[in-house]
Amino acid sequence: MKIAVLGYGTVGSGVVEVLDVNQKLIASRAKEEIEVKYVLDLRDFPGDKIQEKIVHDYEIILNDPEIGIVVEVMGGVEPANTFVRKALEAGKSVVTSNKALVAKHGSALLKTAREKNVNFLFEASVGGGIPILRALGSSLTGDEIEEIAGILNGTTNYMMTRMFYEGANYEEVLREAQKNGFAEADPTADVEGQDACRKIAILSSLAYGRFLDFEKVYTEGITKITPEDMEYAREMGRNIKLLGTSKRVGEDSFYALVAPFLVGKNNPLHSVNGVFNSIFVHGNMLGDAMFYGSGAGKLPTASAVVADVVDCAKNKGRNIMMSWSEEKLDLLQIDDVKSRFFVRVSGHAAERQSEIEELFGKVEIVAVPSLSEEFAFITGEITEQEYREKAEKLDGIQSRIRARI
Repeated sequence: MKIAVLGYGTVGSGVVEVLDVNQKLIASRAKEEIEVKYVLDLRDFPGDKIQEKIVHDYEIILNDPEIGIVVEVMGGVEPANTFVRKALEAGKSVVTSNKALVAKHGSALLKTAREKNVNFLFEASVGGGIPILRALGSSLTGDEIEEIAGILNGTTNYMMTRMFYEGANYEEVLREAQKNGFAEADPTADVEGQDACRKIAILSSLAYGRFLDFEKVYTEGITKITPEDMEYAREMGRNIKLLGTSKRVGEDSFYALVAPFLVGKNNPLHSVNGVFNSIFVHGNMLGDAMFYGSGAGKLPTASAVVADVVDCAKNKGRNIMMSWSEEKLDLLQIDDVKSRFFVRVSGHAAERQSEIEELFGKVEIVAVPSLSEEFAFITGEITEQEYREKAEKLDGIQSRIRARI
């Protein structure tokens, strides 16, 4: 099997490395040798043995009948979408790690793959090295998935871990994450929740069988989380995590959102730290399951890409039915989604508790000795709209975070 790799950056070079180091093992599992014939990149790599395979013109790959699989690891929506679509139309299977591409054009590309009896696989687009899409697409097909919740971004989880255990502030941990290579020079996609948003959209589309447009998912990032928020979490024996979550809340009703959540010790996501990712799935027959591992990084992501390459090689001439319909998944408006809320307010609990409970009903009061001029409370389950209307009537609110206790 001859393949082409589009892009020789971090993941692309990782794919070539995995195929080289584990060549014999991969051949035994794919039932044939897999050889990289071309690597497409704008750059040259003098001194690197890959240079003899470097091409700068995509048409060379597209028009070569020997190429059976195209690996797209360029990132971005264009020209990746055009290259992938053309490869599928030419009868070549495609493997990608590109979450932006899958979230925006996945439905159309899956349809083209079915029509051409080839495959479009994207395991590495969601959890890096975690085999979550394969589980949803095959192992859990007998289940009706009712909920997905996950730590889907290693950068923000690393930052939140540092803030929680060391009391560091947001700006400090962001600088360190960038210095250590965990965060990009422009970290917006990570810290504003955009990366996690695309991933929960892909997961939900596959789990619920209909296309979830990531642009419809309510999204908040971590930029407003403070050391004081983390101090409260430690005082309560809880933690704060950026979660992507979606849930079936009726016969044909769903919500999806990305936001920081206060999570309790009994929540399986509570102790997922550092750059690791974890995805919780609840099915009506399975019950609860957790998937945990390296959510990013050169070799974990490349390993997931190569696993998809092997699947494509083993299924030549046969489409693997991992897909969702082009029908759109309708979401509840964010105002109608129910949550509990952790709210910090100025003043003293003894003086303000009755005022708060008159608005919110029975609440859990939380005080931190070192923060003597404020306290916090946790509400019962109410809708976002109910929270907003009640909060407008309460003076001195400093912050609020959703809670999964």
